[in-house]
Amino acid sequence: MTTVATMISHSRPAISQEDLQVTADVLRSGQIAQGPWVERFEREMAAFVGVQGGVAVSSGTAALELALRALRIGAGDEVIMPSYVCAAPWLATQRVGAQATLVDIDVNTFNIDPLAARRAITKKTRAIIVPHLFGLPADLTALEGLGIPLIEDCAQTLGVTEQGRLVGTVGRLTVCSFYATKMLCAGEGGMVLSNEETLLEGIKSLREYDGVAALDPSSFNLKLTDLQASLALSQLGRFSAFQERRSFLAAAYRSTLSSKTVVCPSAPPGRTHGYYRFVIRLPHLRSNPDGLIGLISRLEQQGIHCRKPVFRPLHRYLDQSGFPHSDEADRTALSIPLYPDLTDDEVQQIQQSLVQVLS
Repeated sequence: MTTVATMISHSRPAISQEDLQVTADVLRSGQIAQGPWVERFEREMAAFVGVQGGVAVSSGTAALELALRALRIGAGDEVIMPSYVCAAPWLATQRVGAQATLVDIDVNTFNIDPLAARRAITKKTRAIIVPHLFGLPADLTALEGLGIPLIEDCAQTLGVTEQGRLVGTVGRLTVCSFYATKMLCAGEGGMVLSNEETLLEGIKSLREYDGVAALDPSSFNLKLTDLQASLALSQLGRFSAFQERRSFLAAAYRSTLSSKTVVCPSAPPGRTHGYYRFVIRLPHLRSNPDGLIGLISRLEQQGIHCRKPVFRPLHRYLDQSGFPHSDEADRTALSIPLYPDLTDDEVQQIQQSLVQVLS
């Protein structure tokens, strides 16, 4: 594939001088493993989300697994989740020995369809994993009404609201990811948050195995480091500025694409959008299985790295059928670069390329 010399990446972290300074200070301190910075990050992240407490862990996937274990979900239990999501929820469910029950999405929001979730509930259903995709909250009001414990997955969505409630405050447990290109960057890492102290204490006991009275074969070593926590805390202090920039970029893209045959992301009534990703839909590609890949290739030749926002729906891996909206998203959804570190010149180049390729 031919590419230009200077490629605008699909995503990249926004690392400031303050980030460099705080991590250098931690390195010089000699205390770089789990310690006071991690404890401070847990407190401040819980306050930011609006819950009682949090437990920092090594990744978002680890956070999902520990959330399931805290709810004592295991063999014989079923966990509902959308098919249109990364592999992490399925992997976490498999690791605890439970059965993943896949359901379809609302293609207009890319989030789990509450009606599909309702139809999937059985006597064995123990939880619903609710990923808030691309910066937009799922329909928490409808999902809460199903009477099944919710695990909110806020890996891609923070600081936004559904019916006036902050995401992360509705489920019994909430998980976050601090991967390099997430809304808050720690390089890697995750957190489980909750208003239930008993659940939080259970997760702490699973996170590490040292300093306990008895051996527990279910314990792990899934700790976050002070070095990572210091970077995440520095980023948390700039979250409002990050969100302001994301909203500005989203408005710029929307103005460029308003006359094109694309569906731009928007927030349904009662929900706000954080624009972790700017994911457009191209309905004319529904009947063209290879059309999206061709479009991505043409944009890459112009120096713009775009991606399918979900590499492959889970039901495709598992050879399942009956997910028409997930299939439509897989064929028609395109994620274009949007992150706080994107420069105005890069935005202009992306806009020009989109106009040319989509015309």
